[in-house]
Amino acid sequence: MGNIVAIVGRPNVGKSTFFNRLIQRREAIVDAVSGVTRDRHYGKSDWNGKTFSIIDTGGYVKGSDDVFETEIDKQVELAIDEADAIIFMVDVESGITGMDEDVAKLLRKVEKPVFLAVNKVDNSKRLENAVEFYNLGLGDYFPIASTNGSGTGELLDALVEALPEQEDDDETELPRFAVVGRPNAGKSSFINSLIGEDRYIVTDIAGTTRDSIDTRYNRFGFEFNLVDTAGIRRKSKVKEDLEFYSVMRSVRAIENCDVCLIVLDATRGFDGQVQNIFWLAQRNRKGIVILVNKWDLLEKETNTLKEYEQNIRKEIEPFTDVPIVFISVLEKQRIYKAIETAVEVYHNRSKKVKTSELNDKMLPIIEHYPPPALKGKYVKIKYCMQLPTPQPQFAFFCNLPQYVKDPYKRFLENKLREEFNFTGVPISVYFRKK
Repeated sequence: MGNIVAIVGRPNVGKSTFFNRLIQRREAIVDAVSGVTRDRHYGKSDWNGKTFSIIDTGGYVKGSDDVFETEIDKQVELAIDEADAIIFMVDVESGITGMDEDVAKLLRKVEKPVFLAVNKVDNSKRLENAVEFYNLGLGDYFPIASTNGSGTGELLDALVEALPEQEDDDETELPRFAVVGRPNAGKSSFINSLIGEDRYIVTDIAGTTRDSIDTRYNRFGFEFNLVDTAGIRRKSKVKEDLEFYSVMRSVRAIENCDVCLIVLDATRGFDGQVQNIFWLAQRNRKGIVILVNKWDLLEKETNTLKEYEQNIRKEIEPFTDVPIVFISVLEKQRIYKAIETAVEVYHNRSKKVKTSELNDKMLPIIEHYPPPALKGKYVKIKYCMQLPTPQPQFAFFCNLPQYVKDPYKRFLENKLREEFNFTGVPISVYFRKK
């Protein structure tokens, strides 16, 4: 299970700069996803051997302090609620503001690690001025300068030391299928429809990941855990920003699953919120199945389904080899087909291709369609192999790997899909020097 660290604070204190520095700090970092909602960012970082997710909660103010108060209720409390640790960033140039005090008041009530980062401390005078922030009542602070990285090492040392240890779970050997999507798309109803009629359910396992419920499920001769991210815990005191809430839930579920079942409401379409969840899953190299729910509510013509599917595939280019299943949870239409498809995608994701078979198929294709020459240099690919990773990754060995461009990599990825059926699974293609 991954840890989540939320960066909170008012606008213009340098949160995004600090976020960008974190996600670029290690080679093992997964690239960031901008706009998980319009002004927020999600990324992954690694420090001292510990990997954690980071969410920059973005700016809050749009006009007045009253608006800010409303946004605090929606976003800071949600970040506090879902994160394992919080970095509260303030600005030494402006000193303590009323907005800072509002956030500090919320943070003093939580029982999670809170790290006060005083940003823009890039000289001795500002270091003296930072003492003022003791008045926020959050204890010691970390003077940093996010633009040049000064002080961030000490902050990260303390952060990773305070993050909860990841417990080994006996259930982790079972494949995990996460049901994710925006609120009210039918995620809980989908799971309830499955377990309501199936006699093969073993048990519900609460707390396998924090704030989610795993349902162990046995069907089609295949046992797995279904992870429900919807509606598990409601906060009466939180004025929920549902999109932000669903993304934070989805981040946890996606990082700790094998296959993502992305449920969308057919009447709303494959909108920006669903697209961002899709790209989170793709960047985390998870298997993906798209479920278009409430299909019974749409008025249909001859080509409605075909056009709807084409529109989705256009939005997810270039990774279009993803199964799309049109379902109606209410009418129990194709809900078991959805699970069968997820099982197929799981097998595709764990598929291992023998090196001899891979070369027998791919080398003739490469010989027929070699990489284009660049600057008079010809790339000669000698052999290829699948790397020993949990998800499909392939290495092609050649004389000039630096001359192979993205279009040819996509060409090889498409050929790998054609020859070996990796539907629903992101593929990584690397070129290495022979």
